Amino acid sequence: MKSALLLLDLQNEMVDPAGKVGAHGLARIVEERGVLTNAKRCLDAARVAGMAVVHVRLGFRADYADCLSVAARIGGLKSNRAAIVGEFGTEFHPTVAPLDGELVITKQCVNPFFNTGLMTWLMQNGIKRLYLGGVATHLVVESTARFADDAGFAPVVIEDICAAPNPALHDHFITMIAPAVGTVSNTEAFVAEAGQA
Repeated sequence: MKSALLLLDLQNEMVDPAGKVGAHGLARIVEERGVLTNAKRCLDAARVAGMAVVHVRLGFRADYADCLSVAARIGGLKSNRAAIVGEFGTEFHPTVAPLDGELVITKQCVNPFFNTGLMTWLMQNGIKRLYLGGVATHLVVESTARFADDAGFAPVVIEDICAAPNPALHDHFITMIAPAVGTVSNTEAFVAEAGQA
């Protein structure tokens, strides 16, 4: 089964202490969990194996005219002028920055399949298994895994490259939801499997 590694929202806004979301505690949890270190190991293994890699980020126009969601969290993003394309927050953290030739998907919502070319690209490339992880676990990771399952992909959540602002939200998805829509793995297992994929 042909595979891809999807790294979700590992952008400065979320994972850097100077990020407008990361500054409120998420970056600290990312650091404590070793998310970027583990994600780099996964990324390196995928590249060595010749596996497809997709980098997903949240990014809006400066006037947020492309933001459709009316959820309460969006008000916070707008008031903080967060996740504007072309600014520090939408750049990927240097630890996991894309290489030339790796697909970058910029989304304006939680689900990276919605209003992007991700689904078409995966299908055109014959990819069926999606290894994935990122922040936040209960938002982009959960949404991606659920949609991937519905769309006929086999999602594999790499638990130790995921984090949420509240550990209970992370744990609930990993233990209760992810096993129902796919499988749960970790960096060690992914690195071992990547060479055989």
